[in-house]
Amino acid sequence: MTELKQLVARAEALIARIESLLPGKAEAVDWDAAVAFRWRKRDGRGALVPVRHPHAIRFADLRGIDRQRAVIEQNTRQFVAGRPANNVLLTGARGTGKSSLVKAALNRFAKDGLRLIEVDKQDLVDLQEITDLVAGRPERFVVFCDDLSFEASEPGYKALKVALDGSIAATADNLLIYATSNRRHLMPEFMQENLEYRTVGDEIHPGETSEEKISLSERFGLWVSFWPFDQDEYLDIVVHWLEHFGVGPREAEGARAEALQFALGRGSRSGRVAWQFARDFAGRHAAGGGRSRPAHARAKAPGASAKRRRSA
Repeated sequence: MTELKQLVARAEALIARIESLLPGKAEAVDWDAAVAFRWRKRDGRGALVPVRHPHAIRFADLRGIDRQRAVIEQNTRQFVAGRPANNVLLTGARGTGKSSLVKAALNRFAKDGLRLIEVDKQDLVDLQEITDLVAGRPERFVVFCDDLSFEASEPGYKALKVALDGSIAATADNLLIYATSNRRHLMPEFMQENLEYRTVGDEIHPGETSEEKISLSERFGLWVSFWPFDQDEYLDIVVHWLEHFGVGPREAEGARAEALQFALGRGSRSGRVAWQFARDFAGRHAAGGGRSRPAHARAKAPGASAKRRRSA
């Protein structure tokens, strides 16, 4: 009898160890804790973690990208109103306000029930689990994937394709996917792929490899494009943010050459670099060390100037 008890105890201990290695059910979510969440995994278990202090940037803070802003604002307004809306892919030059637009949409529509869930690309394999968590909730959820790009072998690539359009199960009506990327087709393109192109009559058709890469981005209903800044546009942004930080017009004008040197050192004339320079310059030169950014604007720098006017 003693040997049997010892055997049962050892079996129970072994089962407990095995169970600790298996993914468990997602933890209960406190939906009232925040308007933004991050999907985080620990020991194979996924959970929605509240973001206590999300970036509260406003649409009004994003200057010069009026067309892009209008597209995002209108699509999100349709979504929170329960009307049909599309998944969105924001692509183009870095530092031009792509992710800031998504955060501004949350700030604008949170009071209408919009919620944001940030998911890293390696966790996109859990999209179905996230969908199951939010299904039936009264809120409207945007899954946010920032700086998205894939290699063909990554599991998140297939998971995202299925989530966008391709599963036998319908996507939850209260969930959309907003993704940002520097690549239009989300995957690297190689010179040898050009050899796969063929002509049919007067038409040019891409090969299978290119078609596969295009098929992912095509599953987003809306593409919103962003372009890099030229020198004048970059300097316009610099002056705008210098004034924001309390630098006088004369000092701001005198900072232009230094701003160009700063951009040269960073290898980019983006809105983000302009904001970083303005913050540095104001801290060194403005009276009292420069004034702090207002609470609503404590986010990544908007990627455009007041004079920039481009269409998506």
